[in-house]
Order: sequence, then structure tokens, then C-alpha cells
Amino acid sequence: MTETLNRMPLIGEKAPAFEAETTQGPISFPKDYEGKWVIFFSHPADFTPVCTTEFMTFASMADEFKALNCELLGLSIDSTYSHIAWLRTIKEKIVFKGMKGIEVKFPVISDLTMEISKKFGMLQPEASKTQAVRAVFIIDPQAIVRAILYYPMANGRNMQEIKRLLIAMQHSDEHKIATPANWQLGEDVIVPPPGSCGAAQERVEQTGPDYECLDWFLTLKKCPHGK
Repeated sequence: MTETLNRMPLIGEKAPAFEAETTQGPISFPKDYEGKWVIFFSHPADFTPVCTTEFMTFASMADEFKALNCELLGLSIDSTYSHIAWLRTIKEKIVFKGMKGIEVKFPVISDLTMEISKKFGMLQPEASKTQAVRAVFIIDPQAIVRAILYYPMANGRNMQEIKRLLIAMQHSDEHKIATPANWQLGEDVIVPPPGSCGAAQERVEQTGPDYECLDWFLTLKKCPHGK
């Protein structure tokens, strides 16, 4: 029998819907997250060292993400009982980079059937046939996939970069701008390039304290007020 392969959702597509058991009870996605951004991420297994540091870091930043109208949602191919035991161990025993007594309050999905992992392309056979890779899907309030990040088994994710990217996308949506390399909140943003010769000429001649025209196709302006 030929194994059915699922194509992972791509940027700009609807995230697959699913229902799941989690450490915070049953959830229905995207229904339960309507109107919110979601960072949906997978980890290879409970009681593993890299994953433990990632969960502690995410949990310590949970309020920062909530302030950005964003919820965290984890997944691995482990049982809910394993998740609970691991999260209790993190809270009661693990100290890492000054973090102690960290309680993971966001839901962690039990995906023993691998159904959700397959829907999101979190299973990659050359890495492991039974463990999800370190995938991150940033999903917007309309349940559209906006960014996808993949990390290898041995290397932990940069949660500050995930937060930075979320803020950048929210600013782009709200203010119709782009952000340059290594952009941080408060730094200059990019004005969309002009679409005609006349507009290009106007752009070059554009002056003012809030604009810096490096050339017709690359103009910076002050960061708009926002989140």
C-alpha cells in the first residue's frame, strides 16, 4: 500500500484545520484562535535537552507574545501524560540561564497518530520517521500561514528572532511598509518602491526629515507608531 503523503502548507495558504488533545484540554484550530496570531511549533520529543531550553524560553516570553495578540501552540509525537510529566519536571527541577520554576501554560498537542505533524510537514523522514523536526509556523488572525522556519534537531531556535519577525509582519500589515535586514522596532522602515517612471522621479525628489531616499527603489522613513 502506498503511503499517503501530505503537502505542507506554504506561505500565503490557509493553515490546515485540526482538532487535538493538549495539556490545556481539547482545542479546535483555527476556530479557538480566531482573531489572533499563532506561533505553532513542533519539537522532536519530551525530556530532551534542547527542547527543554526552548520550552522554558518560550514560556518565559508568553506574556510578551500575548501583548502582541499572539498565542503559542506546541506539538510533539508524545502522549499528553508524557507532556505533563515533562512540564512538571521543568517547573520543579530545571534551572537554565536564570530561569527557574518556569510553568508552561500554553497548550502542547499530543500527536501520537502523527496526523497533524504530517499535515504541516513536521515529519521529515531523513531526519526522523518518528519525531517531528523543529518547525515554526507563524499564522495570522485569518489563519493564513505567513512565515515558516525550520531548524535541525541539534540546534535550538532563537525566540527573540521569532518575536522580531512577528512584530515586523504586524507593522507591514498595519502600515503597508517593508522592513530592512536586521530591523528592530523603532528603526527606519522601507517605503514600497514606485510603480512608474514619474513616481520614481518624485520619489528621488522627495525630501523631508522623515524620509531618506537612497535611490528611487530604496527609500526609508521613520518607523510608524504602533505595537
